[in-house]
Amino acid sequence: MSNIVAIVGRPNVGKSTLFNRLTESQNAITEEMSGVTRDRIYGKGEWIGYEYSVIDTGGYVKGSDDIFEKEIRKQVELAIDEANVIIFVVDVTTGVTDLDDKVAKLLRSSKKKVFLAANKVDNTGRVGLSSEFWSLGVGEVYDIAAASGSGTGELLDDIVKEFQSKTIESDSDLPRFAIVGKPNVGKSSLANALIGEERNIVTPISGTTRDSVNTRYSAFGFEFILIDTAGIRKRAKVHEDIEYYSVLRSVRTIESADVCIFMIDATEGIQKQDLNIFYMCEKNHKGVVVLVNKWDLIEDKGTQSIKEAEDAIREQLAPFNDVPIVFTSAITKQRIHKALEVAMKVYNNRIKKIQTSVLNEVMQKEISHFPPPSLKGKYVNIKYITQLPTHAPAFAFYSNLPQYIPDSYKRFLENKIRGHFDFEGVPVRIFMRKK
Repeated sequence: MSNIVAIVGRPNVGKSTLFNRLTESQNAITEEMSGVTRDRIYGKGEWIGYEYSVIDTGGYVKGSDDIFEKEIRKQVELAIDEANVIIFVVDVTTGVTDLDDKVAKLLRSSKKKVFLAANKVDNTGRVGLSSEFWSLGVGEVYDIAAASGSGTGELLDDIVKEFQSKTIESDSDLPRFAIVGKPNVGKSSLANALIGEERNIVTPISGTTRDSVNTRYSAFGFEFILIDTAGIRKRAKVHEDIEYYSVLRSVRTIESADVCIFMIDATEGIQKQDLNIFYMCEKNHKGVVVLVNKWDLIEDKGTQSIKEAEDAIREQLAPFNDVPIVFTSAITKQRIHKALEVAMKVYNNRIKKIQTSVLNEVMQKEISHFPPPSLKGKYVNIKYITQLPTHAPAFAFYSNLPQYIPDSYKRFLENKIRGHFDFEGVPVRIFMRKK
């Protein structure tokens, strides 16, 4: 089960600030004015060994005729539906408002576990002001200051107790291939073409698929679990909902997958929403195969055209552009089985284990030819390398001064590992440790 935390509340209570705190990022824009967050932002966090996904939502406003507030309201309701745990953020400087009451009413009807975070308790004079929020009747109240992080540790200590597992792992020994991408790129068409039957509903309307559909595939020498990415509730004319629910469902699908078959529309190219989904695959350390669908609709399909398209895609996916790219058509079934062959190769790359002796023999030669740069007259000596026992490729380099090794040299080491051992399609993590 996914560990998904949704942050909800009325406008301008500090939801995005809390999101940045929980994800240790600055992905959400924060300003002292309401309505800054319109699009939904998602990220990944970790606390005492537990991994979780966080969804930042716009401020909930009920009964408004404003088009943005109307769309935000729908998105908040969808986030509540998807999440396992909800953080309801309120502002101690204003006390309980009518909007807080309306949000609380929505949360009580959701039957989800709610943690009420009384924000902006950033000085001793505000301690105790949160007591009035107990009247909302949604859950235990926590005094926090999202800007400084005060109180967030106690909040997370209790939140992670609701999670059933520390990480999202597959419940099957079979590889799990997830078809991901924004709405209407042909995910269900590809699933149907591979399965050989109309298992999933396919229409020109974005968001036709509502739930993730898992299918055991066993044919042509392949055996794996194929996951068709969940879509959204059928709101054909609400484009904000379409983009939002696409990402929200993709979070759950990506977390349970080994390899993500990342589909893009050849007639549109890579757009912002495509990149959001791709980066989520990378951040979750999943294998990735880029599938350029609807290639049959491109008139000029010469060799140069494919090369130019591939180069353009890799440039947009940088820095993680060591991914296989397959040009296909789900409708004509052009190269769909080639896509499976590549996906299986990426899966094998993801579970590949390199012998420590071989790893040290190869990489110590590279390091001796191009050693780490010295800093302040101190020389770094990398003495030992080993692959860590993780589900995705990760390598530990033991040295005398690991803190002096720059990120640029870590990228050099990663590129050398990729060049020697072929980890195409898989994110590789490099860790520096003290020897």
